[in-house]
Amino acid sequence: MANRSTRDDIVGVADDLFYRKGFEHTSFADIAELVKISRGNFYHHFKTKDDILDAVIQKRLVDRNAMLERWESEGKTPVERICSFIDILILNGEKIKLYGCPIGTLTSELAKLNHAARENAGRLFMLFRIWLRRQFVALGREADADALAMHLLSQSQGAATLFNAFQDENFVQREVDQMKDWLKAIVAKAPNRIGDKGPLHEPVDG
Repeated sequence: MANRSTRDDIVGVADDLFYRKGFEHTSFADIAELVKISRGNFYHHFKTKDDILDAVIQKRLVDRNAMLERWESEGKTPVERICSFIDILILNGEKIKLYGCPIGTLTSELAKLNHAARENAGRLFMLFRIWLRRQFVALGREADADALAMHLLSQSQGAATLFNAFQDENFVQREVDQMKDWLKAIVAKAPNRIGDKGPLHEPVDG
């Protein structure tokens, strides 16, 4: 197997295990067993678990960025694009029910560990914050676009956390419906300026 393919397999397996078991409770042996490589071959690609963590965070950034680009191209209006974000709670419901939000659980764990990678992991939330902010700007809400983006992020995270805690699918559907009703109210108050203005991406702070 080519080096690149082996490395990608390691990162993919680690990404899944960090989500399901947590970073701290995932060992080199856990990853190597699923990838089916020797420990020596494993160390050829990654010397420490922190090196794997950095690669996993980078993979998640690339994957989420691709998802945002897909929403950007498929959604005809900012409202449709924002609804794509809200609908994650339903589309990824089974995983969220079992393990929580993959971004929220990782950033929370790294914060508790006071891990050096916690700021890098925070870029995952920043990616969504910037993208949502852009959608609210396109709705004509420049003055409070960032506040609206943060509000929606917090609503989504809270719903994911409580869904994981209570395992209540009716609850999460109600939360999704309420977020969409809130969005409708935002649109009703917005100036008639719905469109696609500005670049897709802004630089991530920090």
